[in-house]
Amino acid sequence: MAQVRPMRADARRNRERLLVVAAQAFAEHGEGASLDDIAKRAGVGVGTLYRHFPTRRALLEAAYLERIEAIAARADVIAGELAPGEALIAWLDELAAGMLQVRGLRALLDTAVEDGGPAADRASCGDCVRGAVTRLVRAAQDAGTLRPDVEPIEVLRLVHGVVTAAESTRGEQGTCVRRYLSLVWHGLRAWGGAPPRGGPPPPPPKTPGPPG
Repeated sequence: MAQVRPMRADARRNRERLLVVAAQAFAEHGEGASLDDIAKRAGVGVGTLYRHFPTRRALLEAAYLERIEAIAARADVIAGELAPGEALIAWLDELAAGMLQVRGLRALLDTAVEDGGPAADRASCGDCVRGAVTRLVRAAQDAGTLRPDVEPIEVLRLVHGVVTAAESTRGEQGTCVRRYLSLVWHGLRAWGGAPPRGGPPPPPPKTPGPPG
């Protein structure tokens, strides 16, 4: 079996710059963003772009997957810096913000599919996100700051709902995401658990007393 030669350091840097610039260009100009302009902004020749990404769809896929994998990788970094409950809510905040950005790439990627096949290897990137949230959820449960009956997939679904709700607002989406996640965390955390960074969650509603 032929061995795959490792990518040279300069080629790896070129690829990383292309992905960053491509994500920005697609966000600004949509699927029709100029590949020549992307190469120019990344400081490489268009031939270098095509060596890494032979088609527009290949570039869209790579930008999408790179963003998802970067979000997932942040979980372990944050877990090494914060207590388990704080790490979970901090990563969920980053996940929600990233999902707002990735949805644009995902939509563009879907429109670029011409052969009826899958737009990208979403199973693998989904696995990395599920693995990240599972590690953070279990750590928070072991620390006693998260309800023991909460499943990681439920947390992901709640974040998806938060992002959808934030997209429908006319206000600043980042502010809405943080507000909604604070409300979600109040329902998820175990009694006695520490509130997330950025202030305590809203108090639970008062139970009305008997009529006077």
